[in-house]
Amino acid sequence: MIQFFFENIDELAIEPSTTRWLEDLLYSEHKKVGDINYIFCDDEYVLKVNREYLQHDYYTDIITFDYVKGNTISADIFVSLPRIFENADTHSTASKIEMHRVLAHGLLHLCGYKDKTDMEIKEMRFKENFYLNKL
Repeated sequence: MIQFFFENIDELAIEPSTTRWLEDLLYSEHKKVGDINYIFCDDEYVLKVNREYLQHDYYTDIITFDYVKGNTISADIFVSLPRIFENADTHSTASKIEMHRVLAHGLLHLCGYKDKTDMEIKEMRFKENFYLNKL
């Protein structure tokens, strides 16, 4: 089950079609939907999580805690809304599209895609754009 939670920010209206889109992404990657929690929060909350659990001292748009078992995708995914809005401005894209990109990005990592090398980044962007076009 995919659920959405909010910490230190006002609750957003998440359209049911977003949940179906995320589920379809996983099915297309031959994965099963487990317990997936998206926690939308502010920068300070993500920074606290980053420091406490990953020993990283910087802001980020997404942190994914992987609880995958076999082909069943389960995770806690922390998403910084201020980072999403800033990224949208930086890349001259709509904040709704950037939010969906980040939501998909987290799931793609859980499906095994990486983004450390240039080739991995290229593949990740291709997959993100592929799924964004299905919205």
